[in-house]
Amino acid sequence: MSDDNEELMEDEGAAGGGEDKKKKKGGGALGGLLPTLLKFVGLGLAAVVLIVTVSVITYNLLSKGGKTQTTIPVTESYLGTKPQYQMFTLLGAVTSKTRDPVPWTVRADMIIGYDMNDVAASSELTQRQYELRDFLRRYFMGKSAAELRPENEEQVKREIRELLNTQILDKARVRIILFNTLDIMETS
Repeated sequence: MSDDNEELMEDEGAAGGGEDKKKKKGGGALGGLLPTLLKFVGLGLAAVVLIVTVSVITYNLLSKGGKTQTTIPVTESYLGTKPQYQMFTLLGAVTSKTRDPVPWTVRADMIIGYDMNDVAASSELTQRQYELRDFLRRYFMGKSAAELRPENEEQVKREIRELLNTQILDKARVRIILFNTLDIMETS
């Protein structure tokens, strides 16, 4: 019987020892899962950081200088229609000399454009037509023949429009200046 008891005790010890090993393996399974899970989370975070870094660097390289990559085409559909103006033509031709050492003669017949249906502008331009003629004569006397060449005509129109709006006219606003004639002739 003693042999039987010893075998029983060995079987129980073996069984008991197996349970201890199983408990360790069970704790080990959870312990082995956690590092694997942390490894995948770390890889995911590293991938996100890498993607964001590459995206930021690419964006900064493409937008270098702040220039936009797309251009908006300028066509008539984007510009709309040209405005129409009422025209003041009562000034007639003005003749003057230039400021050159050997003066040139300037003959200008100017048309002033203002907003449609602006009654105040129409009446002010009519009342000040003699001031306007004098202004034009003085303006051309202050310019040289080189400044009045055809390639400078747009600048001359812009200067006249700004001077009329700021120094001569009170309520009316000149929108466009046109020339029927702008002749610069050498005096002989």
